[in-house]
Amino acid sequence: MAQFSLPQNSKIKPGRLVDASHGGSRTKTFKIYRWSPDDTENPRTDEYILNLDDFGPMVLDALIHIKNHVDPTLTFRRSCREGICGSCSMNMGGTNGLACTKAIEDFDKGVNIYPLPHMPVVKDLVPDLSHIYAQLTSIEPWLKTDSPAPERERLQTAADADIMNGEDGRGPAACILCFCCSTACPSYWWNGDRFLGPAVLIQAYRFITDTRDEATGERLDMLEDPFRLYRCHTIMNCTNTCPKGLNPAKAIAEIKKLMLARQA
Repeated sequence: MAQFSLPQNSKIKPGRLVDASHGGSRTKTFKIYRWSPDDTENPRTDEYILNLDDFGPMVLDALIHIKNHVDPTLTFRRSCREGICGSCSMNMGGTNGLACTKAIEDFDKGVNIYPLPHMPVVKDLVPDLSHIYAQLTSIEPWLKTDSPAPERERLQTAADADIMNGEDGRGPAACILCFCCSTACPSYWWNGDRFLGPAVLIQAYRFITDTRDEATGERLDMLEDPFRLYRCHTIMNCTNTCPKGLNPAKAIAEIKKLMLARQA
């Protein structure tokens, strides 16, 4: 079951029921986690009954409708609305995903919406990503070279680019850092202070596989740690959850293979 970093000694309690369907015939109830640091109330879940004819087909459309027309205090992140930026990642119906690409029709009954699990909550559906961004920074996710810079860009062949991008477009470079995978990973729940988690590790693999990068040994040295890499137990929640269809578990396995190869 998903768990959340709530205020101490707090419990999620029933909240308000708001009927904003205006007598529509096509309705659905959206049950949304609410908590604000600006008051002393415990977290609650508010329910909004909406007319599906009032907005678009995605969960994010419903959230924007609530924000604009029903309850302006509702807080969430969003940006591109195209499944590219990763901003609107949240837990919907018990599964992490992107609100902008999750269809409301996928839910037979109501839609339960919570922030990403096992992350401190800033407000409502907004998780605090400070720690995981610090972990991302620790792997130095940028091209590192020792050779002199060329007059223009550093070139690579299409075959080399396919290693990062994947021939099907689902290689490690396609990760949008929505963190759906890391927050679905039990190993990250248990050891998130030291285990880097699948989102950060697939980013590490993206630069390890980049033929233009000249710091592979340095990058593997940084990951050679009982916790940073090896807390992965191949539970596969990361791959099953990724809204882009990527395979972080495979990327982690490939890093482990590279570790063994250089020890041979």
